[in-house]
Amino acid sequence: MRVAIWAAVVAAWLFASATPSSARGPYGSITVGNWKGGAFTDDKSGAFTHCSAGSTYQSGIFFMVAVAANGSWRLGLAHDSWRLKPGEAFPLALTFDGQPAFNVYGMPLGEKLVNVEMPVNSALINQFRKARQMTAFAQGQLFQFNLNQTAQLLPALLNCVVSVKKNGVASAGEFAVATKPAAAPPQAAPNPPPQKQAKSGTGTGFVVSSSGHVITNHHVVDGCSEITGNLSGEAPAKLRLVSSDETNDLALLQAPSPFKDVAKIRQNAILVGDGVVAIGYPYHGLLTSDFTVTTGIVSSLSGILNDTRFLQISAAVQPGNSGGPLFDLGGGVVGVVAAKLDAVRVARATGTIPENINFAIKTGALRDFLDNSAVQYQSAEWHDATKRETSEIAKAARGFTLLVTCKVNEQAAGAKKPGN
Repeated sequence: MRVAIWAAVVAAWLFASATPSSARGPYGSITVGNWKGGAFTDDKSGAFTHCSAGSTYQSGIFFMVAVAANGSWRLGLAHDSWRLKPGEAFPLALTFDGQPAFNVYGMPLGEKLVNVEMPVNSALINQFRKARQMTAFAQGQLFQFNLNQTAQLLPALLNCVVSVKKNGVASAGEFAVATKPAAAPPQAAPNPPPQKQAKSGTGTGFVVSSSGHVITNHHVVDGCSEITGNLSGEAPAKLRLVSSDETNDLALLQAPSPFKDVAKIRQNAILVGDGVVAIGYPYHGLLTSDFTVTTGIVSSLSGILNDTRFLQISAAVQPGNSGGPLFDLGGGVVGVVAAKLDAVRVARATGTIPENINFAIKTGALRDFLDNSAVQYQSAEWHDATKRETSEIAKAARGFTLLVTCKVNEQAAGAKKPGN
């Protein structure tokens, strides 16, 4: 559907008590970037009901923000491919600027539209007001929204409500609030240096020594000005970069004090077909704030182009898993999760989408790296008697698997960007 059609359908559904024909508008206009809208009234009574504005994104989803005459806030999400059942709760995970997700339930008001209430002064509306990015995970799909223009949109919606309640829809005009240009600083120096901007990324790491040493990937912490790590549910601790090996994509960090639990690194070789467990923090704050656990097998003892430093594994990994431990079924570390195959690039080259092809750095390279860094680590031997349930492995890993956060203060011209 075109934007105008979606706007009419969504605005009608969102605040209508019965049918789409019972709302009328827009009166006046709200034009902020790609956001379009205005004031709406009840078609039967003529009473002012709300002000709203919406925009269609490249994913095909229509996103609308509305403020009712009584001051309540609502979000509207609509997609032409949805086939929803009115009256059935619609679970959504909303994330703002990578913070922990809000798990909410929208209410379908048609087979294509979901209405999400946003109570005044709630944490949800407060995060929305100041966020620059929002993601919505629904029905197995991830939708991303740029909220850079909400700083101008939200005042426009409030101005619309106040103006219409005071003067009526007959006097409705453009409700967007003009922003005042920033005054130039007195005696500003010509060509001032660009301001530093903070960027951040996340990955995973795990404790390898009783002295607080932590292993992660080189690419997770490359270029970081500040590195922190925290166990699930605990406060973050500042980590110091001790050494790094770009060739083998390994980095050694150290906390100011030791951790209680330490991972054990397997000594004897793992075989093709052996089961493995990957634990890490993919898409942290989007799907869950806790770590995730996936299982699979060792598919090959070499990586891309027969690179023998790597294991190929079928256990699913995502951005954020990088640097995390890969375990055997006894809970011994058999690798460091490093990457997943670029499915889009391979699909373009071959015409087929690869599945379950991921890679981990072998413990041979890890042990050499730790030995060269003079780190004393604990070892484990695999045999059938050491086999454990996946839940037991995950429970033990909770004590030594960390969320690693990299912060970068870079010039606007651009330094290295943190990756995961």
